[in-house]
Amino acid sequence: MKTRIVTAVVAAALFLPIVFYGGLPVVLLTYLLASIGLYELLKMRKLSLFSVSGLLSYLLLWVILFPSQYQDVLAYLNYSKMELGIAMVLLLLTYTVITKNRFTFDDVAFSVLAAVYVGIGFYFFMETRQAGLVYIFYSLFMIWATDSGAYFIGKAMGKTKLSPEISPNKTVEGSIGGIVCAMIIAALFVFLTDIDATLWSLLGITLFLSAFGQLGDLVESALKRHFNVKDSGKLLPGHGGILDRFDSLLFVWPLLHFFHII
Repeated sequence: MKTRIVTAVVAAALFLPIVFYGGLPVVLLTYLLASIGLYELLKMRKLSLFSVSGLLSYLLLWVILFPSQYQDVLAYLNYSKMELGIAMVLLLLTYTVITKNRFTFDDVAFSVLAAVYVGIGFYFFMETRQAGLVYIFYSLFMIWATDSGAYFIGKAMGKTKLSPEISPNKTVEGSIGGIVCAMIIAALFVFLTDIDATLWSLLGITLFLSAFGQLGDLVESALKRHFNVKDSGKLLPGHGGILDRFDSLLFVWPLLHFFHII
C-alpha cells in the first residue's frame, strides 16, 4: 500500500502540472504515454518493438494520435490521417509476405487493433484537454470515484460476481456502488464548477461513462488473462503499467465526445 501511495503522489506531481499547462507539453506527454501503452500490448503478444512490424505499429499509433490543432501540417503534405493509416496497414500486411508468414495475419490484426485501441483513447485525452481543464478533472475524479466506490462497496456488500471468468474479485454490488459514487461526483461538478452541462444530463451521461469505464477495466483484464500476465507493465510500482492505470479512461475520453458533453 505504501508503494502504491508513493507512486501515485509522484505520478500526480509529474502529470498534473503538464495537464494544467496544456499545449505542446500535453501532446508530448500523450505521445509518450501512448507509446509505452502500445509497447505493453506488443510485449504481451511477444511482438518485437525493435523490428519492421514494431516500427510500422508505432507509425500507425503516431498517425492516429496526430492532434487536431496541427492538422495544417498534414494539409501541407496533402495527406489525411486516414490515408497515412491505410498505408501503415498495407505495409504491415506486406510484411507478412516478406517474412514468409513468420509475422502472420493474426499479428497484423493484433498490431493494428492495439494501435487503434491505445491511439483513439489517448487522442481524445488531448481533445478533452483542448476543450478545457474542467473536463479532464471531471473524467479523472469520476473514474477515481467509480474505482474507489466499486472496491469499498464491493468489499463490504459484494456477493454476486460481475465477471468471474475475467476478474473474479469484481461484484455487481461493487459496480453499482461505483456508479453511484461517480454520480455524486457529477453532481458536485455541476454545482461547484463551470462545466457546461445541466444536473440531469450530466447524471445520465455519468451513469453510462462510469459503466463503460468499468468495461474498459474489464477489457484490459481480459487481455491480461488471455496472455497470462498479471500486469500490463512494471513502470508504476504498486500499480503496474500505463494500461493498468488508464484502461478505464481510454474508454471514457472518446465517449465524452460521443455523448456531446464537450
